[in-house]
Amino acid sequence: QLQLVESGGGLVQPGGSLRLSCAASGLTWRFYAIGWFRQAPGKEREGVSCINRSGDNTNYADSVKGRFTVSRDNAKNTVYLQMNSLKPEDTAVYYCALAPSNGCTWRLQDYNYWGQGTQVTVSS
Repeated sequence: QLQLVESGGGLVQPGGSLRLSCAASGLTWRFYAIGWFRQAPGKEREGVSCINRSGDNTNYADSVKGRFTVSRDNAKNTVYLQMNSLKPEDTAVYYCALAPSNGCTWRLQDYNYWGQGTQVTVSS
């Protein structure tokens, strides 16, 4: 059966770094584009980053460009979100999601599978 597991969240000081991981089993990982989303209390879920099937194209929200990097290892069925220079406004629950799409998409309805989320808190 399908399993989608996120890890790597935690508490970090402003300017620090975290690396989030999203690992899946029970499906062919390389058939999916992968998106990272986040949601803070009282706010709508927003797209953070996405990566296409082959891993040669990525998109980022303006708020994280230059600080976050998404990558994928299809051999390990794992996607990563490297977050550097973290700011308090990055505090949120972060989700990975899978879309049966060749390229990146920001449409929530395109994503078939979602992880449970991992909490990222940036505070001094």
